[in-house]
Amino acid sequence: QVQLVESGGGLVQAGGSLRLSCAASGRTFSNYYMGWFRQAPGKEREFVAAISGSGDTTYLADSVKGRFTISRGNAKNTVYLQMNSLKPEDTAVYYCAAAGNSLTIRTTPNYWGQGTQVTVSS
Repeated sequence: QVQLVESGGGLVQAGGSLRLSCAASGRTFSNYYMGWFRQAPGKEREFVAAISGSGDTTYLADSVKGRFTISRGNAKNTVYLQMNSLKPEDTAVYYCAAAGNSLTIRTTPNYWGQGTQVTVSS
């Protein structure tokens, strides 16, 4: 089992920045691909970003390319999502996720955090 706990959400004005963190415990962190998904009210949960176990490979949804960056600190068992130039349409609950491979982390992760709310005001 892998336990994931997100932090860093909040309220920010359009154009601002936030950094989300996700602390993992329970298994060897570097063995897992880590990712972020989000779910806006009335919409399905969607993939945002993912990173390989070593941190060498990252994946970003088209909607966030150029604005969001995913990174990880394996020594701290933590994955980060740096969000810049935020837009009102980025408003959602953001979920941290973990999976064993590059496909699953972007589609059906094995483990989920409880989510953290991000609200971007116009």
